[in-house]
Amino acid sequence: MAIKLKTLKNGPVVRNRLRLPHPVKTDLRICVICPPDSAHATAAKAAGATLVGEEEIFEAVKDGRIEFDRCICQVDSLAKMNKAQMGRFLGPRGLMPSAKMGTVVKDPSAVLKDLIGGAEYRERLGVVRMAIGQLGFTPEEMQRNIRVFMEAVKKDMGQLSEKINKELAEVVLSSTNSPGFSLNGDFRTPNSVTPRELSTS
Repeated sequence: MAIKLKTLKNGPVVRNRLRLPHPVKTDLRICVICPPDSAHATAAKAAGATLVGEEEIFEAVKDGRIEFDRCICQVDSLAKMNKAQMGRFLGPRGLMPSAKMGTVVKDPSAVLKDLIGGAEYRERLGVVRMAIGQLGFTPEEMQRNIRVFMEAVKKDMGQLSEKINKELAEVVLSSTNSPGFSLNGDFRTPNSVTPRELSTS
């Protein structure tokens, strides 16, 4: 789904993270840096982490094997991660955990559940895009996801209103590599076929 905004080219952009009521499955690979024999490691594996541990991960990263898309660090492993100079390798790729980004935490498994079920969105060239469904979703599931996404973007716009004025221009729904259609009202003509007329029952 794409939300087109009326906005200035230069200025703050809408960006955030959202967990939809009906999450869209992704192939996100998440690394958790924590003591390998700890309860946190067990919980992280159960929550869906791809890599869990400390020294093995540090060595792999130094060898250029960065086989993950996100990285979370448990607070107890922060000193070891910094001592291993992970910032040199992960920083340029935007993967270095930090408290500011919410990726240095006490309970990695809780953040994992949010990461796996959530998704990031960001305004680019006046458009905010996010996957809000899959072909197997029911119309009701799609509707709930669309509503939650719209409410989140409107809230983000409201928080930026003191700095810059942004307005909704158009909302477009499309599937991958296909034409989109506007959700800005009734786009049917007097000659349009209704869903009831298309039914074979």
